[in-house]
Amino acid sequence: MRRLLLTLLVALGLPAAAQDSERPAVLVADDLFITRDRELVAQGNVEAFQGTTRIRASAIRYNDETGALVIEGPIVLNDGDGTVILADAAELDQGLQNGLLRGARMVLNQQVQMAAVQIDRVEGRYSQLYKTAVTSCKTCNDGELPLWQIRARRVVHDTEAKQLYFDDATFHIRSVPVFYLPRLRLPDPTLDRADGFLAPSIRTTSLLGTGLKLPYFITLGESRDLTLTPYLSSSTRTLEFRYRQAFTNGDIEFNGAYTRDDQLPDETRGYLFGEGSFELERGYKLSFTIEAVSDSSYFTEYGYSDDDRLRSDLTLSRARRDSFVRTSLYNFETLRPGELNSTLPTVVIDGEFERRFFPKAWGGELRFGLEAHSHWRSSDVDVIGRDVSRINGSLKYLRRFTHRSGLVTDAQVGTTFNFFDITQDDTFAQNHSDIAPFAAVGLSYPMARREAGGASQVLTPVVQLGWTDGSRLDIPNEESTRVEFDQGNILSLSRFPRPDRRERGTTAAVAVNWSRFDPNGWDTYVAVGQVFRSISDPAFTDTSGLSGVRSDVLLAGQIKNNAGLSLTARTLVDSDFDISKAELRGGWSFGKTTVEGTYVWLEADTEEDRTEAISEVSLDGSYDINKQWSASADVRYDVQNSTAATAGLGLTYNNECVSVDLSVRRRYTSSTSVEPSTDIGFNIGLRGFSASNGTERYERSCGK
Repeated sequence: MRRLLLTLLVALGLPAAAQDSERPAVLVADDLFITRDRELVAQGNVEAFQGTTRIRASAIRYNDETGALVIEGPIVLNDGDGTVILADAAELDQGLQNGLLRGARMVLNQQVQMAAVQIDRVEGRYSQLYKTAVTSCKTCNDGELPLWQIRARRVVHDTEAKQLYFDDATFHIRSVPVFYLPRLRLPDPTLDRADGFLAPSIRTTSLLGTGLKLPYFITLGESRDLTLTPYLSSSTRTLEFRYRQAFTNGDIEFNGAYTRDDQLPDETRGYLFGEGSFELERGYKLSFTIEAVSDSSYFTEYGYSDDDRLRSDLTLSRARRDSFVRTSLYNFETLRPGELNSTLPTVVIDGEFERRFFPKAWGGELRFGLEAHSHWRSSDVDVIGRDVSRINGSLKYLRRFTHRSGLVTDAQVGTTFNFFDITQDDTFAQNHSDIAPFAAVGLSYPMARREAGGASQVLTPVVQLGWTDGSRLDIPNEESTRVEFDQGNILSLSRFPRPDRRERGTTAAVAVNWSRFDPNGWDTYVAVGQVFRSISDPAFTDTSGLSGVRSDVLLAGQIKNNAGLSLTARTLVDSDFDISKAELRGGWSFGKTTVEGTYVWLEADTEEDRTEAISEVSLDGSYDINKQWSASADVRYDVQNSTAATAGLGLTYNNECVSVDLSVRRRYTSSTSVEPSTDIGFNIGLRGFSASNGTERYERSCGK
């Protein structure tokens, strides 16, 4: 049968934008005719649409005098805003704003479906559904009930407020009613933010007992919100909170908790974490971080954080192509047993400036840097209450030459100047200063080879000779107590992390880098390096790998392939083939399984406050049992003492209408402030209504 297209000059006045309501309606059908009663009839594969609203039906009858529409099903009505209505029959007015739909089903944003005996459309804004079943579970034509549903005598959908109002609502799991609510309000899935309860969770610990967390979300305008979460158990009364606010040039967020519990019955406990960032004029950025807690065991007992040292800061910075400036104020607080905040540098002021110049007459790059630093201890006791301030500057010239043979020469020359002020320590003079000129030249010869299969190899031997004049100042080592020797600093003139220490004398660094890249298989990287110096530096500890006139040999490598395997390793080997430090990290994703792990070995070194060796393994992994079920596990094991530190198990179920998480975690370690504990967590969320649904979709299929 032929199809006709007729533009009707009838403005239906749909609840859309003004330009849509002024557009004529369009009707497409297999047959179109007018009866003696001036009734327009369209039959066969009928489609009528105006603006963003579309109707598909088997037949539509339009009365020119009354403006009424009688629609024969099956009917599909799409409002264009994510709402789809399916019905057997309908009677609507001219504007489709008022009317009646029988045997109807409403689908919101492809997430929530509501089946009703009848739907009344009122003023184009409200849809009243009678004898309704609401669920986000996929329903099949096999008679099987959905996993969960809400049955109600009446449901009103407010399309402008994006809210669902239930009368006489009963929540069912399969066919079993669980609880009844005479009135219930829920946001529809198209609403991003709305006041109301979020998904609850249950937490059981050996210290706090079994408790319930029930978060409540509060909108405070378009750019602010507050979430309050009461946490109640037999041992604690806690109120958690999160406050967020967005500005035109930045945002802030605060998280915290207020607690009264049986662990410290006479004390108020809690914590506060806050952060914010703002873009200022002329490219400046202002950021802050706040971290505070009432006592050292609070985080361990409540699981809010794993930090054992807290840092609060206020930073102003600006980064450009040729300049960088930053100034920061820090406050540190230790939670570690055996450490006292009064004898640690808890207040720190830090600033740095760097500028690059590119002189055309000389070529190369001229770089100027300046750094200022001060830290204070609250203790007034001599020596252990030592305070230090310093200013360090550098001026250096860098130039690279690439020769026709492929040899690359990197040269640099410059000087540093340093000023130190030491107070509250009679064992050192108060003021110190020096100037230390330096120079270095490095040679590298990269060689590349391409294999027949498309893989490529690059071999680069590197050697660098460096010199730094002067003798080290007689000042305490406050900031460079931990030195890491790795690929990043093998060619540095000073491998100390901070400028209160600097290597002196003549040094030579030798390294070889080899890499192989295969687009069809394995990628490999290997680096070997060693440092030689004219005089040994006593500031380097034995396990740093840099003590003596000849450093340990640095071995580092990485392997990864297209099958999901990745391994990274680094170690230091001395002349007797003893290993002082080693680290291995890896991950492997294959099929439905993902495994990641870390192994760390640190030799005992009293100069680094390590009285015994550290040998520790951390493993975590996950397995997708099927499309809905997944399991996870993690463990941290102290190999040196043959004891587990932490262990955890998790089980997750996700489908299109529900999300369930179950976790069990055990902490075995203990100290003077914390005890071993076991935590059990249980969370459940209804998809379609829960704010934590995320964007990932799960869907089961209907079997025959």
